[in-house]
Amino acid sequence: MLFKSLAGLVLAAAAVAKDVTYYWDIGYVTANPDGKLERQVIGVNGVWPPPPLHVSLNDTLVIETRNSLDTPTTLHAHGMYQNGTNYMDGPYMVTQCGIPPGGNMTYRIPIIQTGTYWIHAHFSAQYVDGIRAPLILHNPEEPHKYDEDVVLTLEDWYHDGAAGLLKDFLSWKNPGGAEPVPNGALIGRVGGDELYKLKFTPGKTYRIRLINMSALSMFHFSIEGHKMRVIEVDGVDTEEHEVGNVILSVAQRTSILVTALETADNNFIFHADMDTDMFDSLPDDLNYNSTGIIEYAADAPIKRDDEIDWSPFRDIDLVPYKKEAALGFDVTYNLDVYFNQYTDALNHGTFNNITYVMPKVPSMFTALTADEDIFNPAIYGPQTNAHVVKHMQEVQLIVNNFDAGNHPFHLHGHHFQLIERGPAPYDSTYNPRPKTAPSRRDTVTIPSMEYVVLRFRADNPGAWLFHCHIEWHIEGGLNMVIIEAPDLMQERIKVPQQIIDQCALAGIPTSGNAAGRSGLDLEGAPDGPYLYPLGWTSKAKGALAGCILSAIVGFVTIVCSQRTYKSVPTSEQDVHQPSGELNYSRD
Repeated sequence: MLFKSLAGLVLAAAAVAKDVTYYWDIGYVTANPDGKLERQVIGVNGVWPPPPLHVSLNDTLVIETRNSLDTPTTLHAHGMYQNGTNYMDGPYMVTQCGIPPGGNMTYRIPIIQTGTYWIHAHFSAQYVDGIRAPLILHNPEEPHKYDEDVVLTLEDWYHDGAAGLLKDFLSWKNPGGAEPVPNGALIGRVGGDELYKLKFTPGKTYRIRLINMSALSMFHFSIEGHKMRVIEVDGVDTEEHEVGNVILSVAQRTSILVTALETADNNFIFHADMDTDMFDSLPDDLNYNSTGIIEYAADAPIKRDDEIDWSPFRDIDLVPYKKEAALGFDVTYNLDVYFNQYTDALNHGTFNNITYVMPKVPSMFTALTADEDIFNPAIYGPQTNAHVVKHMQEVQLIVNNFDAGNHPFHLHGHHFQLIERGPAPYDSTYNPRPKTAPSRRDTVTIPSMEYVVLRFRADNPGAWLFHCHIEWHIEGGLNMVIIEAPDLMQERIKVPQQIIDQCALAGIPTSGNAAGRSGLDLEGAPDGPYLYPLGWTSKAKGALAGCILSAIVGFVTIVCSQRTYKSVPTSEQDVHQPSGELNYSRD
């Protein structure tokens, strides 16, 4: 009888599960979301913004994709585990060779998690041009009670195209690595003089899903005259936690519950302020204090409340709704974050002074095709900063941020536990005692000169990026790749022929090490740039000697030139002129 009951439940679940299909033709369109400049952006099906995607637990998300751009593209469903479907994760030259111009790709993603996510291009800096959208995974057994579900996107906006901005950022003319400052913010995908309105009905409780889809900007969110309770971060449901404000770095998501007031006598302001500490400069025309309206009635006056609680929002204090015991660690990796000028004269982001450079073979394919060397990090290339872990190991990442800016770090394929925060550097003699059920998320902000301790279980075989999600820093090299259980990858992951064909069309090999060769023969693998060596190299000494010699020659030339000037009488009158009024002629 029990067997029949279980079988019935399985059949019922199978009957409910379905394919949820979206058709996305990715191409160039024009848009003017802030009302200040119409420009070319990347949209879907001839319009911008791309539509939000909605799908439920146990369904399969299918995105039939056509690339109508003149460059390759990929899609990454940010925060999705992709268990067994590592090839659907999307990062260019990690799991995919890119959908070629005019090509098609079918993304099939089984939905085994719930919460608030987003989807964006993961090729070059394309998502800065607008190819990004909310991805909401609904839970049929939602643990939180509310009346209405609202998605509110926060994003910075640039008037210049991403390709030109990236070229200026990665330039010898920008040795300090100053990031492009946005021209403004879009709240609910509108900006400028247009204010987004959240319509409230008295007494109702609203779930507001906040998603930061920016390239650079951190946002501080608050609502005047209302209380907020956090119930989710990055797809992890939490116990209700009242806060005065919410801080969201790039790629982070937070759901809040807000119960409307009992009367419709007034409307209120909500704030979505960009953190100006992230900007190298503050242009005069930049409005970084963006606002919107909580609208109870169209004709109601706005009631101001300046008493906003700006106490720090600490995600490490959140308690997950479904608690998991704190992990230990079988392996630990120290990752020191720096930005420096490298031997290509560009300013690069680095983990442990290694800046990421794409291999010739996508890392996933190297793990799938290598033989006895699959656990040797060397085969994945000298510039991928590869770390290889075994199945079910408990992995600890200690990340010290020695850069002057804040960084939001994202791990593909996992949620990690937030074990500890503190001032950098982390003391290796200190053994933190995590909470019984630590907070979990997939993107963590590490302020300047602070560290975090993260832990996750290696239960998802695949090649997964760990990187700063500021788009300019991704392109500047602040990435590394975690190769997880490559032996099981070879058993479980079967790459669709469509993806292999796309690699062939692009001339990208799908077997061998980072150089496309066998074993440890890495001749031709991308190598460098490097940190400038300490001390005086022979080239540096030669350059200094050349500078000194040039200075001496220049000085002698100037002195000799001055001596060729002398006083000569040009007329009888000149002979008797005062010494301060002599005419000078050059021999």
